[in-house]
Amino acid sequence: MLEATRAVLFDFDGPICDVFAGSPAPDVARHLAETLAEFDAALGSKAHGTDDPMEILRLAPQGGESALRAIEEELTKAEVTAVRSAGPPIPGAVAALEAARASGRKVAIVSNNSTTCVRAFLRLHELRYLVDTVVGRAPYWPDAMKPDPHSLLMASSELETHPRDCTLIGDSVTDVEATKATGGRSIGFANKPGKVRALGDAGADVIVTTMAAVAKALSSS
Repeated sequence: MLEATRAVLFDFDGPICDVFAGSPAPDVARHLAETLAEFDAALGSKAHGTDDPMEILRLAPQGGESALRAIEEELTKAEVTAVRSAGPPIPGAVAALEAARASGRKVAIVSNNSTTCVRAFLRLHELRYLVDTVVGRAPYWPDAMKPDPHSLLMASSELETHPRDCTLIGDSVTDVEATKATGGRSIGFANKPGKVRALGDAGADVIVTTMAAVAKALSSS
């Protein structure tokens, strides 16, 4: 599969970084829910029912433009703070980025996290030189997050590579769904129990349990 791949797209939270390792996602979600409640009490109450910050961002448009802007900006701040305390890259991630680069393929990070936080992490760990482009979530447009293929199509355009010649490495069902919508290929990174089945059911072309396996495959293809 990789022999037919001209560009490698990496999801960020999972394959590269455990974003909320040092700043737990439920704490961030609680803060966002409180912020949303300032605009719409009922919506804020609904937001308190999830510990996923991204789900609160998806709810935010229901509170109006001001609420959406406030949640987007607060989430971005929280992400940037989080990656500074997230620790080193996921084991094998740097080797995978290096192998993709050394193989002559183009490399992108495509994420539902903000571009600002991804770039902050790359700068912190001196990895920016390994990545041709970073496509984070479209600001104030949560509907464009994966599983919508918007960010993947943006990345393929910036890399001047047809989507079908791209392979995305991601750890979530939404990564696989977004890739299928573009006609590209996906490698499911099953980094937690239960993900092998979930990613397989979603239609991942290949499933791995370590990023070192990705690095090895890229080095030999």
